[in-house]
Amino acid sequence: MLQIVVYDLNRTLYRKSSKNEFFKFLISKKQARSLNLIQMLPFALLYSLKLLNKTTFKQHFYKYLDGIPPEVMTNLAKEFWDREYPENFRKSMLGDIHRYTSENVEVYIITGAYEVYTKYLENLLGVKVLGTRTSYKNGQYRIEGKACNNEEKVRRLKQEVREDYEILKAYSDDDEEILYEAEKGYFLKGNVWLQVQK
Repeated sequence: MLQIVVYDLNRTLYRKSSKNEFFKFLISKKQARSLNLIQMLPFALLYSLKLLNKTTFKQHFYKYLDGIPPEVMTNLAKEFWDREYPENFRKSMLGDIHRYTSENVEVYIITGAYEVYTKYLENLLGVKVLGTRTSYKNGQYRIEGKACNNEEKVRRLKQEVREDYEILKAYSDDDEEILYEAEKGYFLKGNVWLQVQK
């Protein structure tokens, strides 16, 4: 049976929020307009009041990527992650990833962030990345299906892995469903990792 360890990306393996940091990076590269931030605020407010689901929120929040073709985005993502790695990643988790892969344990980063800028982590870290899938048409990114959050993470992993598997450990900054699919699931509360109780 295939053994798997799962990491969330934002505020888990990566100490920061990639959607915020990548936005700042694109501003610095003159690839996004700061006006986009003002346009995003109403959607952030509606989401915080639970009046928008995560997919709709992300569709609006990630508008800052519109107008950047995927082939350009690939190069920008490489530059961004090369700047962030390894300083802004949890060193203990990076050590664990290296150990797991040497023991033939499959490591997945499963994130709600768009794959268009997170897939490069497969090359950088030697792991598999599942994120929110998008299509690019008429200069705009559109979410395909649902944002890769909570139960969607479990569904995407089942869709990806075509054999029997067990999740040995799963880590996230949210108390979400995939943690309960693992033998040991941990979520970050403040600065403390808590093991979920099944």
